[in-house]
Amino acid sequence: MTRTDTIARAQTMLRSGEFLDELSRRVAYQTESQNPEKHAALRAYLTDELQPAFKAMDFSTRLIESPAGKGPYLLAEYRESDSAPTVLVYGHGDVVDGMAGEWRDNLDPWRTTQIGNRLYGRGTADNKGQHSINMAALRAVREARGGRLGFNVKFIIEMGEEIGSPDLPQVCERLRDDLKADLLLASDGPRLSAERPTLFLGCRGGIRIHLDVNLREGGHHSGNWGGVLANPATILASAIASLVDSRGRMQLDALKPPPLSNRIRAALADVEVKPMADEPALSENWGEEGLSAAERLYAWNTLEVLAMSSGNIEKTANAIPGRASAVLQLRFVVGTRVDNVADAIRAHLHARGFPMVEVSATQRFAASRTDLDSPWINWTAESIRKTTGKAPAVLPNFGGSLPNDVFTDILKIPTMWVPHSYPGCSQHAPDEHILLSVTEEALGIMAGLFWDLGELKAPL
Repeated sequence: MTRTDTIARAQTMLRSGEFLDELSRRVAYQTESQNPEKHAALRAYLTDELQPAFKAMDFSTRLIESPAGKGPYLLAEYRESDSAPTVLVYGHGDVVDGMAGEWRDNLDPWRTTQIGNRLYGRGTADNKGQHSINMAALRAVREARGGRLGFNVKFIIEMGEEIGSPDLPQVCERLRDDLKADLLLASDGPRLSAERPTLFLGCRGGIRIHLDVNLREGGHHSGNWGGVLANPATILASAIASLVDSRGRMQLDALKPPPLSNRIRAALADVEVKPMADEPALSENWGEEGLSAAERLYAWNTLEVLAMSSGNIEKTANAIPGRASAVLQLRFVVGTRVDNVADAIRAHLHARGFPMVEVSATQRFAASRTDLDSPWINWTAESIRKTTGKAPAVLPNFGGSLPNDVFTDILKIPTMWVPHSYPGCSQHAPDEHILLSVTEEALGIMAGLFWDLGELKAPL
């Protein structure tokens, strides 16, 4: 069979219902990693669903236990030749809370439901649907080539990504030799848009910053004490405004990345951030001045207020509150100095008259990015263009966070992420879904990539 035949074969898996049946079975596993009562489901997803699927393709498989007692890992390997390229594929089978009862028309999050171009279900976009696409495309190539691939493949599937991949670095460090590969080819997160295939090389990092103002216990009558008691909510709002202004621009240089290089600007020159009709419109005059929307989203840092609390908004009393709290998040790109973020914010607030604001930092994700000189970038982009007829958007990193640093920094391999979802997929929320049109295109893209990988006589 030809490359074109193989791509058609992969896409037929969607039209025939074969792929949807597979995905429906996988969505039915209630693999909520944040729920300790679902530990058995995390294991069953690997042992009862994925291990048989890999064994049917002649992969050897083994379970790796979590050092922290969390969900296990699945390692699957298929080897043909020591001289052929070896690709490592990553995915995660855990999901966030199902949020049953909050979905449109009371849809069951653990059952896939097709409505028009959308397929609803928890994990359809993040990440069961995405690694299922990659597995199906791999199977199509193997069948087209008479049971061979022309390259070696390793999969690592984790069950703790939604709780921050707590021991993935430790596991990969320990399995460094087992996971040795020439390339990571994985899928997670959204495309730039539903219409445009996307390749991203890494991810932004993230740090949660907690600001707390604790002045006194309880509230005090605003008529009797207003004007003579310091208000923690007012202090907190002013402190935040000294960090990020009313147009979302960061005020503290220590939180900003290095200036954008000409190379990054060139990479993003043809990238247009254009929401779909049912996605929120971009805000006018918001974010760092002098940057395009793509540069703000994929090449710059942002400081966002995630939550604020003071008093009781549901039952407001005529009282000055005694406490106020906020949680902010710094999203940052490679090159940002983040080791002393809390100290830098604390010093900034002290200098501006806010010594009463307590500062702490938690939940860190590292920023990482494959070197822009990697030959795998053009190879991957050209394969996608050949399959779809579209020039993919090539992003230095995507806006969210992934454990990409495990692969770039620990395993020392280039990372090519080809996402199969889109920004409006409602991942981590009720109504999570994938688009069937994107899924069909994605099956073709991955079949084309795996076919082209089998054509290489040696790694790039």
